[in-house]
Amino acid sequence: MSIQDMITERQSLILERIVRDYIDFAEPIGSEFLDKKHNLDISPATIRIEMQKLTDEGFLYQPHTSAGRVPTDKGYRFFVDKLLEKGFDSFEDIRFFEEVKAIKKEIENNLKFYQEITKTISCFSSGLVLSCLVDENILWKEGWKKLFREPEFQKNEYVKGFVDTVETLEKEINDLLSGDFNFQIYIGKENPISKAKNFSLIISKNETQEKKEIAVAILGPKRMKYEKNFGLINSLAKLLSN
Repeated sequence: MSIQDMITERQSLILERIVRDYIDFAEPIGSEFLDKKHNLDISPATIRIEMQKLTDEGFLYQPHTSAGRVPTDKGYRFFVDKLLEKGFDSFEDIRFFEEVKAIKKEIENNLKFYQEITKTISCFSSGLVLSCLVDENILWKEGWKKLFREPEFQKNEYVKGFVDTVETLEKEINDLLSGDFNFQIYIGKENPISKAKNFSLIISKNETQEKKEIAVAILGPKRMKYEKNFGLINSLAKLLSN
């Protein structure tokens, strides 16, 4: 049985709204907030009952008594899988696409171009972006400053965990890129990096016009903007293949 088959259509709707709102506001989401914001045509009492069922099934958790709910790894995975049901090619970021096209016209040096791409993705994304020319073992990192403005990074323990994860990712990048895939997403405990349980990692591999393999990874809180990042990754793939 798939995760999607475990809950009802109404529970799916409520879970999707909770994940989206938590991504936007970084605060536990309560039933009254859902009712006022989304006009779901469901009473707050019924929403509370469904939220409790989703909690019992492991899609949500309640950080404090009488507090709202926060998505678990399982809740984020449900949300991401529902997004990807539309097909990865359906995600696109036109502004990013046009900006990288303009950069491509201005910069002839390939290494400088890939470095600028990394910076541009980090500007559009809320995550740390790592780009790697696999065959040449060249790696760029961009996005620290913007990422550290996110609420999660107000906790020293979280910052330390993230820095440790980045260091491990750099060391293990070649192992992560092994295998035949174009796109992978790891959420929390799914991460092959042991220290990355509090983060999500998106990895894509593409072939450049020069027949070189470039990998791009976006690492950030599990509360990352998945649709936005999917759009950046897919738009980049289309640019590199043309």
